[in-house]
Amino acid sequence: MLGWWPISLIDLLKTFLLVTILFLGPLFESTVCEGNWRDWLRLRGVGSTLSSSIGWRNYVTVSPSPHLHDLPPAHTFISQGPVTEEIVFRSVIVAVHILAKVHLTKLVFITPLYFGIAHVHHFYEFTLTHPQAPLLAGLIRSLVQFTYTSLFGFFAAFVYVRTGSVLACIIAHSFCNFMGLPRFWGRIEAPTTIGPQDAARKDGVAAPWREGSSNVQVADGRLGIQWTVAYYLLLVLGAWLFYLNLWTLSESSNALVHFDKTL
Repeated sequence: MLGWWPISLIDLLKTFLLVTILFLGPLFESTVCEGNWRDWLRLRGVGSTLSSSIGWRNYVTVSPSPHLHDLPPAHTFISQGPVTEEIVFRSVIVAVHILAKVHLTKLVFITPLYFGIAHVHHFYEFTLTHPQAPLLAGLIRSLVQFTYTSLFGFFAAFVYVRTGSVLACIIAHSFCNFMGLPRFWGRIEAPTTIGPQDAARKDGVAAPWREGSSNVQVADGRLGIQWTVAYYLLLVLGAWLFYLNLWTLSESSNALVHFDKTL
């Protein structure tokens, strides 16, 4: 019931496919518009990312909050990563609610609110790190974070009871952290490069769009409007396909509970 066993590779792949579909638009922006597909194929930056406290916090487990390194120890927080959060908020909390025979609707839509509330402390963190900022800005920021963490919690709780796998939730959580919030407004822009070829190097490797050029080049970061149109079409298409495939791709013989689609 804690979702640690059995491990179904099919369920893990289907869950990953489901969240990938949801992020069709952002994936298009990152891999095609920004030209990051080569880095993705080469797994460039994975080692350096996971060796940092921020990367470890975002994609694995707990670490001290990177925003509070200048504050006294009494004011530091522990930021929870996907592994820790999914074990606590899905593996433990959902299992307890199942044992308590909580109605399935409440199980899926109430337990994620604990997950959202657990991020409200960032409002206090914001007031410490931005003492000159108006409280309203911090409040709005916390409400937005509460909203999207709760929305993800609904999805994660649904996947957890449908697959019986906390690992599937961890994979989805890590991927969503990697992608971040999608763009909901604004125009798609290309990477901006200014200066000679060496200026476009990162970690000693020339950026793909700079290879073979030694002249000073300036890109204004603007792409044709068709790129932006394609992005938003893919964003909507991804959400629609996610909705259509939610039940199919989350179906598993290891489900912890069984309910019909009228939930």
